[in-house]
Amino acid sequence: MSIKLENITKVYGEQKALDSISFEANKGEIVALLGPNGAGKSTTMKIISSYLPANEGSVEVCGLDVKTQDMEIKKKLGYLPENNPLYYQMYVKEYLNFVADIHKLDNKTARIKNVIEQVGLGLEQNKRIAALSKGYKQRVGIAQSILHDPEVLILDEPTSGLDPNQLVEIRSLIHSLGKEKTVILSTHIMQEVEAICDRIIVIDRGKIVADEQTTKLVSSDKVNDIIYIELMKDFDVKHFEKLQGIEKTIPDGRNMFKLFVSKENDVRPELFDLVVKEGNKILELRTEKIGVEDVFQKLTKE
Repeated sequence: MSIKLENITKVYGEQKALDSISFEANKGEIVALLGPNGAGKSTTMKIISSYLPANEGSVEVCGLDVKTQDMEIKKKLGYLPENNPLYYQMYVKEYLNFVADIHKLDNKTARIKNVIEQVGLGLEQNKRIAALSKGYKQRVGIAQSILHDPEVLILDEPTSGLDPNQLVEIRSLIHSLGKEKTVILSTHIMQEVEAICDRIIVIDRGKIVADEQTTKLVSSDKVNDIIYIELMKDFDVKHFEKLQGIEKTIPDGRNMFKLFVSKENDVRPELFDLVVKEGNKILELRTEKIGVEDVFQKLTKE
């Protein structure tokens, strides 16, 4: 594996930011690190990147120990922090030359040209970074993180500030990079997670509360399916309780209801018969696709 964390604990004063977390990530895998603000995502990324020491536990990146081989790790790792620190007085191409010199790249001219094309900075490469929009500054941050062609990428909110068109382009870039690298990213955009991430790790209050493949997490029984139903006339919600599989009912407007149902059985045929039996008619019945956002809210609100 490219990344391995074992029993990592991080304490700030009296606050335990991370509480003995463990996980692994492999080459060719894009892992989403999700959690509410203050859950410990950025702290985890900083520890993996060897920018912050853990109080307890061990971390390996590409088989190297972050405590004793941090400089070797930084050669194999690309890191985009949440605040994306850049030298605003420098020009885009000048800044990438500076980063290339830090990494001592032999083919820096060709590599800079290639990366500028990859992240879509062609028209902006001769501008001062301070003059760029937030979205283009974010692209510069991504460019510096992949310039030395690292084996591992740590991206903290990589699509922050991008417009919808830029978002699609950067998603595509991250997806392509993930085929040959190990990518760990954090984001608050759940559509982004479903679009490009193979696996999801959810952190809440310093603990891992879920670690599953994206498709399995969404289809798991961690949340109920939802049925929206609109009836022709008034209906007593107590009638819904007669059906096995309906776990909760919430009125959602006049003669409209939101039903939380078990994933085990399809209750729609029995639901139809119940409404008819009670002398009512269904005007609309639709199911809602459960997504990462629903699972995230369920896991982090409890």
